[in-house]
Amino acid sequence: MPNKKKNKAENLLLKQESFWDIATREEQSKAFEFCEGYKTFLNTNKTERQVILDSISLAKKSGFKDANFEVRIGDNKKFIFNNRNKSAIFISLGENGFTQGAKILLAHTDSPRLDLKVRPLYEDTGIAYLKPHYYGGIKKYQWPTIPLSMIGTVILKDGKEIEINIGEHKDDQVFLISDLLPHIDLERMDKPLKKAIGAEELNIIVGSRPIGDKKIKDRVKLSVLEWLNKNYQMSEVDLFTADIRFVPSFPVRDVGFDRSMIAGYGQDDRVCVYTGLTAFLASKENQTKILFLADKEEIGSVGTTGAKSLFLENVLEHLLLKTNAPISINDLFRQSKAISADVTAALDPDYKASHDPRNSPYLGNGAVIEKFLGWGGKMMSTDAEPKFIREIVDLFNKKKVVWQTGHLGKIDEGGGGTIAVYLANRNLDVIDVGVGLLNMHAPYELASKADIYSAYKGYNVFFES
Repeated sequence: MPNKKKNKAENLLLKQESFWDIATREEQSKAFEFCEGYKTFLNTNKTERQVILDSISLAKKSGFKDANFEVRIGDNKKFIFNNRNKSAIFISLGENGFTQGAKILLAHTDSPRLDLKVRPLYEDTGIAYLKPHYYGGIKKYQWPTIPLSMIGTVILKDGKEIEINIGEHKDDQVFLISDLLPHIDLERMDKPLKKAIGAEELNIIVGSRPIGDKKIKDRVKLSVLEWLNKNYQMSEVDLFTADIRFVPSFPVRDVGFDRSMIAGYGQDDRVCVYTGLTAFLASKENQTKILFLADKEEIGSVGTTGAKSLFLENVLEHLLLKTNAPISINDLFRQSKAISADVTAALDPDYKASHDPRNSPYLGNGAVIEKFLGWGGKMMSTDAEPKFIREIVDLFNKKKVVWQTGHLGKIDEGGGGTIAVYLANRNLDVIDVGVGLLNMHAPYELASKADIYSAYKGYNVFFES
């Protein structure tokens, strides 16, 4: 006879199991198939501008159309509002328009990288360098000796816009930050990791061949400028006006004998951008749904393209007016539900001391639901409301979405936040649901295909609920 007491006890426990143990063979195959598209997206989109333009291209294939604040909306129900090619809002109007609120998913397009200082180009002992200013939270010692690509946009004096993309193709040259050999680096090797490489030492090597005239000063620097002028019509002032990033050149690769994981740059937060976008586009037309891809999360969600901006209000107020919706924007937010789609730190077995193993998510255990984040005494945290947490948990269980709970590291060991707080500030229910990563914020991050697919499925059922 079955042990009824044992079964009753088991029913009281919160079970969190591996996707590979729960999912059917068919579901596992879907996860692998889904991640092929994700790898392509990640490989070709290493800056926020690339992410937005590719996302818009994918949305247009599903019937979405460009919209702005000047053109009449007509009978269109699917809108794309592009904000400076760095953030965008996608809206699909349901049968009841905005009168019953909306389902909103917010993810961010930016990742840690190296930007340029305002006067970056210089020469020292026959080597030309570009001096960067790092963007977002990086470990500076991880960036020397890896191949770097130069990607960006230049607006020339005549107004012409030029795209730069060097290092991403097989035969392209790449760029590099040097490091000392261990034989003559004993003093620095005794320093803490945080101080071993200074920000001013992250100088990018861009040339060493001088121009022919020996009488000219800074011959290598001038040689670099001649190359930029020949290939991109640039002068030195354009390095100041341009929007240029240096990012790792590594291609996306499967990891493990079983190919169950993916390594690549920028998975924070492009894994949630791609899963959120594809879930948004694949979901059935029920309630009004909104996908907000925001910039600048890694430096506080500031500026015209960050989640703190009024861009979302601008778009929604415009549509409320043009559709004669009998609802205010504040009531729209109050009646809406949202997911903040962002990654979190999965437990790393080599560094258990920095995690709380009972509360940290595990690689391969599905999408991560985080009740709150922040640091210290839950500073800068958003506590999801109990009723909304229950709604999400019940929905995921009903639709067989593999999920797990999550918390970012040990208390007082650090911490972090997401853009959930900026939606919560607009008086709507929001919860964090994302993907756990190893190597988070490193030049090469690691994710499980199980978790990527589970996040996609979770976002999809959220939009359709």
